[in-house]
Amino acid sequence: MGHICKATLAASLLAALAISTPSSAATFDGDWNVQINSSNAACPSGTSVSIGINNGQVASNNAVVTASGNVAAAGAIRVTLSSGIKRAVGSGTLNGTSGSGTWRAALCSGTWTAQRN
Repeated sequence: MGHICKATLAASLLAALAISTPSSAATFDGDWNVQINSSNAACPSGTSVSIGINNGQVASNNAVVTASGNVAAAGAIRVTLSSGIKRAVGSGTLNGTSGSGTWRAALCSGTWTAQRN
């Protein structure tokens, strides 16, 4: 019985450590400035949006644009930006201070780059 108790105790300690250890996605926490460019000349390009990341969760820092999404521990990011009835979905990769990726909306698509503030 002592062996079973030790194994249970060890498993409980490992589970507690896993729960209490912050996600490594938190390394991307902070305010980010995202530059959005369109590959279609008829769509706006050169727009900047400010987003925030807190514990790997994306949120907007702007009352006009709502941002949501998440960042995985390795830096893969998926984001949805909404403004009124307009919506764009983006994905890409962040590293410590910058990132890049692609986005797509109903009639437009393009690329984005990000810099941590």
